[in-house]
Amino acid sequence: MNWKIIKNEDQYEAALHRADEIFDAQLETVEGEELELLVMLIKEYEDRMHPVLPLDPVEAIRLTMEEKGLQAKDLVPLIGSKSYVSQLLNRKKPLTAEMMRILHKTLGIPAEILLS
Repeated sequence: MNWKIIKNEDQYEAALHRADEIFDAQLETVEGEELELLVMLIKEYEDRMHPVLPLDPVEAIRLTMEEKGLQAKDLVPLIGSKSYVSQLLNRKKPLTAEMMRILHKTLGIPAEILLS
């Protein structure tokens, strides 16, 4: 099939279906090149039609805590008092540059998100 820019949900669904069919295609084969093209077309359509908004810093901290099974008390050694952690998570206190650095290094939260 000659693939073109995806312009609607039907085309998007067809592209997803075909990509699923040839997902295990070997590189540098006809199907492998078709899959590579489909991935680019699908990503472009998703970026255009279903943009993902970046997390704000507090959302990123909360999500990371959930993923790692952490509670607010687990941030006290990193950030400071229990009260400050609570106020930070409730958006009443700001993140300092030092806190951002620590959270980036210890929890792996991307610096770009913490700085936003």
